Amino acid sequence: MHDITRRNLGVGAGAFAAAGLLGRNARAAIPAADVPPLNLPIEKNASLRILRPAKFVEPDEVIFRENTKRFAEAMGVQVRIDFSGWEDLRPQTAVTANTGAGPDVVVGWTDDPHLYADKLIDLTDVAEYLGKKYGGWYPLAERYGKKFGTNQWIAIPLGASGGPALYRESWIKEVGFDKFPDKTDGLLDLCRKLKKLGHPAGFALGHAVGDASAYCHWLVWAHGGAMVDEQGHVTINSKATVEALKYGKALYETFIPGTNSWLDPSNNKAMLAGELSVTQNGVSLYYSAKNSPDPKIAAIGADMNHAYMPIGPAGVVTQGALAINAMAFKHTKFPNAAKAYLAYMMESEQYDPWMAGSFGYWGQPLRAYENSAIWSGDPKIRIYKDTMKESRWYAWPGAITEQSGAVMADYVMVDMVASASTGDNTPEDAAKEAERRAKRYYRS
Repeated sequence: MHDITRRNLGVGAGAFAAAGLLGRNARAAIPAADVPPLNLPIEKNASLRILRPAKFVEPDEVIFRENTKRFAEAMGVQVRIDFSGWEDLRPQTAVTANTGAGPDVVVGWTDDPHLYADKLIDLTDVAEYLGKKYGGWYPLAERYGKKFGTNQWIAIPLGASGGPALYRESWIKEVGFDKFPDKTDGLLDLCRKLKKLGHPAGFALGHAVGDASAYCHWLVWAHGGAMVDEQGHVTINSKATVEALKYGKALYETFIPGTNSWLDPSNNKAMLAGELSVTQNGVSLYYSAKNSPDPKIAAIGADMNHAYMPIGPAGVVTQGALAINAMAFKHTKFPNAAKAYLAYMMESEQYDPWMAGSFGYWGQPLRAYENSAIWSGDPKIRIYKDTMKESRWYAWPGAITEQSGAVMADYVMVDMVASASTGDNTPEDAAKEAERRAKRYYRS
């Protein structure tokens, strides 16, 4: 099995062992209905190649490998896993789709399967089996898994990483805040006071698949803006978006230098170095810090906490979710083996130890896994339990289609926020440019 790992936030061996034990013990708590098994005769001499994102926490990869090995031994299928850097995964998926060669299964990002819907195996039987057995899929998972306007599943969402605010508790108390603010005005006030005290905030504005998408969509949604409407008309150039960009520029003045080029590991490094007071992140940063063998980093972890990103003029919580969405390509010679692999990895004997062992980094898409023991442990991570239950899809409120996938892959929303925040464009011009770029795909 081959690795392409560009980032790794590890945890101590003791924490990893505890996580694995938690995962194993949690399995009995997962309710499962008695449904007929899938009928998927494995092809003779079947072999599979899997491509998925690189780890952010060590157990994610270790347990995923262990589950894969058990599948290979039980089914007599040779399986190779390649791990791709987060920013590299989309280009590699595109090459696979366009050449009709390479991995049989790609665990891609959010909208990505919808870019290649006509090149993917129908996974409806797998999805319906899992849904019946494990309490049903969340609506967000159905959005990501089904081809728009149909009941055909073209992908199996394996989970999603949330992007709540992550902050230093002692530092916000130092500037007079008893809790993290729940309104955008309060966030700006907090970050200004933290900056004066030498504790800047920092949100990713580079082409960070997870962090920049989370921040920039929150910013625009919180002010009532959206890339498209329900009919798929491009609506990003709006008064609400301009107001969001003005707020974003004011907030950017409180940031640590360099956020306009940040990728997904960047805020992690700044937080662990003690340079950052507020950011957005999945659960990996907190657990990696909390369980670090370095006492200085462990102390930073103990001082961290999470909260929903504040509510803006839109009046509601507006958060996205970075989903990992597995697709099987038609060029595979072993479609039944590919389907069987995806079903196997989602069964409670495999899935719950993986999710729990990874500290809930990839939150569940199936309702039964709300019962996992991981969610009754550390209260600081319970906010991640409802990642796929409460979040919006990134094309909200429009459809997830080839067009929405292309807009995400081209970082239209992120580039708009970045250019306005840094002063490269006025908010008005940044919104116009985003509209122009989005219409290249939506052609509306």
